[in-house]
Amino acid sequence: MSLVHIIDSKPLDLSIIQEIITKDKKLSLSKSTIERVEKCRAYLDKKTQSISTPIYGINTGFGALYNIKIKGKNLQKLQENLVMSHACGTGDEVSKEIVKLMLLLKIQSLSYGHSGVQLVTINRLMDFYNHDIIPVIYEQGSLGASGDLSPLAHLSLPLIGMGEVYYKDERISGSKMLEKLGWEKINFQSKEGLALLNGTQFMTAFGVFNLLKAHKLSYIADLIGAISLEAFDGKIEPFNRLVHEVRPHKGQLKTAKRIGEFLEDSQLIIQEKQHVQDPYSFRCMPQVHGATKDTLRFVTKTFLTEINSVTDNPNIFVEEDEIISGGNFHGQPLALTLDFLAIAMAELGNISERRTYQLVSGHRHLPPFLVSNPGLNSGFMIPQYTAASIVSQNKQYATPSSIDSIESSNGQEDHVSMGANGATKCKKVIDNIQTILAIELFTASQALSFSKAKSSSFIESFLGSFREEVSIVEKDRVLHEDITTASNFITLLQIDSEELF
Repeated sequence: MSLVHIIDSKPLDLSIIQEIITKDKKLSLSKSTIERVEKCRAYLDKKTQSISTPIYGINTGFGALYNIKIKGKNLQKLQENLVMSHACGTGDEVSKEIVKLMLLLKIQSLSYGHSGVQLVTINRLMDFYNHDIIPVIYEQGSLGASGDLSPLAHLSLPLIGMGEVYYKDERISGSKMLEKLGWEKINFQSKEGLALLNGTQFMTAFGVFNLLKAHKLSYIADLIGAISLEAFDGKIEPFNRLVHEVRPHKGQLKTAKRIGEFLEDSQLIIQEKQHVQDPYSFRCMPQVHGATKDTLRFVTKTFLTEINSVTDNPNIFVEEDEIISGGNFHGQPLALTLDFLAIAMAELGNISERRTYQLVSGHRHLPPFLVSNPGLNSGFMIPQYTAASIVSQNKQYATPSSIDSIESSNGQEDHVSMGANGATKCKKVIDNIQTILAIELFTASQALSFSKAKSSSFIESFLGSFREEVSIVEKDRVLHEDITTASNFITLLQIDSEELF
């Protein structure tokens, strides 16, 4: 029996979204949501019939064509033309996982009853979600203001039997999809095309996807960092709660506490040390990892506000008898936070690579490049090169998109957020972080094998599972496969949501 998520007045959060995804829940509308949607549509129909003055997007053109009034008989064609003309996406296809998030978040935004869409339109979007009908969408084309116009146009094309979708692992046209399922195309009514295209669901879907992965990698960075600390014969004193209580940033406190818990009952961490201090990449993990956690908290708060908001234009307020053209489609809050997230996550990769570098440098009790007979064997020399290369690429990707703006629509849209570029770029940074952490895990597990004392029972158990997938390197072999396997190991790790959010 399928599990169902009911869309009602309860806001979405990351744990709810993760549960919807992992349990493959279907979507349904509550009775109150249906009433809101139908009431708004009925109000708009009545308003359209009774007014002669232009209302932007309802009986006018769009963007710089806002002054051109459209006659009643052409209102449906106006909305279809809008969707067709705005489907100008290029570049790589958006992943199916992110397109499903776009569907979920678009349905959520339309469900509040301020957009004027037909119930049948929302139901068809839910049919797409529930039947795994995934519209083909492209990464390039959105300025992140006036909403994510181009990608949302591609999301909407199949509603009218156009565009392309993936259905049962086959890429087919929107018209063939309707034929296969015996569905009629949606006949758009006034404002519907604009309600579908205005919105921030491309940016928010990427943002939510990025955040879910970023929270997981933040946890994993702490765990792998703790393993590296053990392998480097590091000191536990910098993680003492007293140090962090006198500088009580939440992320710093959380990181120190978590690493201390990972190392509880370790023999290795309490053995006498020959050195007074560790390098910053070990000693300052609470401060660096913690700053990223604080950024994640801020970015999450921004995105949770956004995904539980109405972001199309104009907005319809039935009780107040108002139709107001505003700017809730502008992605500036998202653009800034996506750039911030990319920068914060890039730093997790930066400090991770430094720990990898220290582990292969022949310091403490460790052999150069962590292999017997160095010289004949290069060992872990080149995995560190690879990590360094990816870290450098992330620094380039972390250049903010939000500081740019290009005037469009004949000057009517004279400031845009470029948040969509920030969203796709942020995903590249976060994907790269997983590879960098996989290299550190691979390296640290090798380095720890040279220690005679045992680490904590938690870490020993974790590494036992890891070594079932990636064995100790005795002599040179092709390490690409090991890095890929280590990254897949991270992908498959299941972490309780209470640890993440």
